[in-house]
Amino acid sequence: MSTEEDKALLRRAQDEIYGEGRLDSIEDLLLDDVIAHEPDGDVRGVEEVKWYLAPYLAAFPDMSVTVEDVIAEGDKVVNRYRFRGTHTGTTEEYGPPTGKQLVIEGITLYHFKDGKVAEMWDSYDSLAVMQQLGLMSGAEPPSRASGLDRSFV
Repeated sequence: MSTEEDKALLRRAQDEIYGEGRLDSIEDLLLDDVIAHEPDGDVRGVEEVKWYLAPYLAAFPDMSVTVEDVIAEGDKVVNRYRFRGTHTGTTEEYGPPTGKQLVIEGITLYHFKDGKVAEMWDSYDSLAVMQQLGLMSGAEPPSRASGLDRSFV
Protein backbone atom coordinates (compact mmCIF):
# COMPACT_ATOMS: atom_id res chain seq x y z
CA MET A 1 0.00 0.00 0.00
CA SER A 2 1.04 3.59 -0.51
CA THR A 3 1.62 6.00 2.35
CA GLU A 4 -1.56 7.84 1.29
CA GLU A 5 -3.56 4.60 1.58
CA ASP A 6 -2.02 3.93 5.00
CA LYS A 7 -2.94 7.46 6.16
CA ALA A 8 -6.51 6.99 4.88
CA LEU A 9 -6.76 3.69 6.79
CA LEU A 10 -5.54 5.45 9.94
CA ARG A 11 -8.17 8.21 9.53
CA ARG A 12 -10.84 5.55 9.07
CA ALA A 13 -9.68 3.77 12.23
CA GLN A 14 -9.79 7.02 14.23
CA ASP A 15 -13.28 7.85 12.95
CA GLU A 16 -14.84 4.41 13.33
CA ILE A 17 -13.21 3.18 16.54
CA TYR A 18 -12.90 6.37 18.58
CA GLY A 19 -15.44 8.63 16.90
CA GLU A 20 -18.23 6.06 16.51
CA GLY A 21 -17.17 3.52 19.16
CA ARG A 22 -17.24 0.69 16.61
CA LEU A 23 -15.04 -2.06 17.99
CA ASP A 24 -16.14 -4.33 15.13
CA SER A 25 -14.02 -2.17 12.78
CA ILE A 26 -10.88 -3.40 14.51
CA GLU A 27 -11.07 -6.70 12.63
CA ASP A 28 -10.99 -4.86 9.28
CA LEU A 29 -8.19 -2.48 10.24
CA LEU A 30 -5.73 -4.51 12.33
CA LEU A 31 -3.91 -7.76 11.62
CA ASP A 32 -5.07 -10.70 13.74
CA ASP A 33 -1.69 -10.78 15.51
CA VAL A 34 -1.37 -7.01 15.96
CA ILE A 35 0.77 -5.75 18.84
CA ALA A 36 -0.20 -2.50 20.56
CA HIS A 37 2.54 -1.11 22.80
CA GLU A 38 0.60 0.91 25.36
CA PRO A 39 2.14 2.90 28.23
CA ASP A 40 0.94 0.27 30.72
CA GLY A 41 2.01 -2.79 28.70
CA ASP A 42 1.62 -4.66 25.43
CA VAL A 43 -1.75 -5.69 24.05
CA ARG A 44 -1.60 -8.61 21.59
CA GLY A 45 -4.14 -9.65 18.99
CA VAL A 46 -7.44 -8.27 17.74
CA GLU A 47 -9.55 -9.73 20.56
CA GLU A 48 -7.24 -8.37 23.24
CA VAL A 49 -7.27 -4.90 21.59
CA LYS A 50 -11.08 -4.95 21.68
CA TRP A 51 -11.00 -6.04 25.34
CA TYR A 52 -8.49 -3.27 26.13
CA LEU A 53 -10.40 -0.46 24.38
CA ALA A 54 -13.97 -1.35 25.38
CA PRO A 55 -13.82 0.06 28.94
CA TYR A 56 -12.33 3.35 27.72
CA LEU A 57 -14.96 3.79 25.03
CA ALA A 58 -17.64 3.12 27.66
CA ALA A 59 -16.04 5.41 30.26
CA PHE A 60 -15.72 8.30 27.79
CA PRO A 61 -18.82 7.96 25.56
CA ASP A 62 -18.45 11.51 24.19
CA MET A 63 -14.86 10.78 23.20
CA SER A 64 -13.44 12.64 20.24
CA VAL A 65 -9.99 12.35 18.76
CA THR A 66 -8.61 15.10 16.57
CA VAL A 67 -5.59 14.24 14.48
CA GLU A 68 -3.26 17.24 14.61
CA ASP A 69 -0.44 15.93 12.38
CA VAL A 70 0.19 12.87 10.23
CA ILE A 71 3.60 11.94 8.85
CA ALA A 72 4.17 8.85 6.72
CA GLU A 73 7.19 7.17 5.23
CA GLY A 74 7.49 3.65 3.89
CA ASP A 75 5.25 1.33 5.92
CA LYS A 76 5.06 3.62 8.98
CA VAL A 77 2.66 6.42 9.86
CA VAL A 78 2.92 8.72 12.87
CA ASN A 79 0.04 10.80 14.14
CA ARG A 80 -0.13 13.44 16.83
CA TYR A 81 -3.62 13.62 18.28
CA ARG A 82 -5.75 15.40 20.85
CA PHE A 83 -8.22 13.32 22.85
CA ARG A 84 -11.24 14.87 24.56
CA GLY A 85 -13.86 13.11 26.62
CA THR A 86 -15.90 13.27 29.79
CA HIS A 87 -15.35 10.52 32.35
CA THR A 88 -18.91 9.25 32.85
CA GLY A 89 -18.29 5.49 33.08
CA THR A 90 -16.44 3.18 35.45
CA THR A 91 -13.08 1.63 34.60
CA GLU A 92 -10.76 -0.50 36.69
CA GLU A 93 -7.95 2.00 36.15
CA TYR A 94 -9.89 5.22 36.85
CA GLY A 95 -12.62 3.91 39.15
CA PRO A 96 -16.14 5.36 39.28
CA PRO A 97 -17.09 8.29 37.04
CA THR A 98 -15.61 11.64 38.04
CA GLY A 99 -17.67 13.69 35.58
CA LYS A 100 -14.48 15.54 34.66
CA GLN A 101 -13.43 16.37 31.15
CA LEU A 102 -10.12 14.98 29.98
CA VAL A 103 -7.99 16.59 27.27
CA ILE A 104 -4.68 14.96 26.41
CA GLU A 105 -2.28 14.95 23.53
CA GLY A 106 -0.42 11.90 22.36
CA ILE A 107 1.64 10.45 19.56
CA THR A 108 1.21 7.02 18.01
CA LEU A 109 3.53 5.30 15.54
CA TYR A 110 1.80 2.72 13.32
CA HIS A 111 3.49 -0.02 11.30
CA PHE A 112 1.40 -1.26 8.37
CA LYS A 113 1.63 -4.66 6.71
CA ASP A 114 -0.65 -6.16 4.07
CA GLY A 115 -3.00 -3.17 4.21
CA LYS A 116 -3.61 -3.35 7.97
CA VAL A 117 -2.02 -2.15 11.20
CA ALA A 118 0.57 -4.72 12.33
CA GLU A 119 2.04 -2.87 15.29
CA MET A 120 1.61 0.44 17.11
CA TRP A 121 3.42 2.38 19.79
CA ASP A 122 1.29 4.84 21.79
CA SER A 123 2.70 7.61 23.96
CA TYR A 124 0.77 10.06 26.14
CA ASP A 125 1.09 11.67 29.56
CA SER A 126 -0.51 9.19 32.01
CA LEU A 127 0.18 11.51 34.95
CA ALA A 128 -1.81 14.31 33.28
CA VAL A 129 -4.72 11.90 32.83
CA MET A 130 -4.77 11.05 36.53
CA GLN A 131 -4.43 14.71 37.53
CA GLN A 132 -7.22 15.91 35.23
CA LEU A 133 -9.58 13.26 36.57
CA GLY A 134 -8.74 14.35 40.13
CA LEU A 135 -7.23 10.97 40.98
CA MET A 136 -3.81 12.36 41.81
CA SER A 137 -2.52 15.63 43.19
CA GLY A 138 -2.10 18.32 40.57
CA ALA A 139 1.22 19.43 42.01
CA GLU A 140 3.43 21.09 39.46
CA PRO A 141 6.74 19.42 38.68
CA PRO A 142 9.77 21.37 39.91
CA SER A 143 11.05 23.98 37.48
CA ARG A 144 14.28 23.21 35.69
CA ALA A 145 15.96 26.20 37.33
CA SER A 146 15.18 25.01 40.86
CA GLY A 147 16.90 21.68 40.27
CA LEU A 148 20.19 23.05 38.94
CA ASP A 149 23.32 22.19 40.78
CA ARG A 150 24.97 25.59 41.03
CA SER A 151 28.38 24.08 41.84
CA PHE A 152 28.97 23.57 38.12
CA VAL A 153 28.06 27.13 37.11
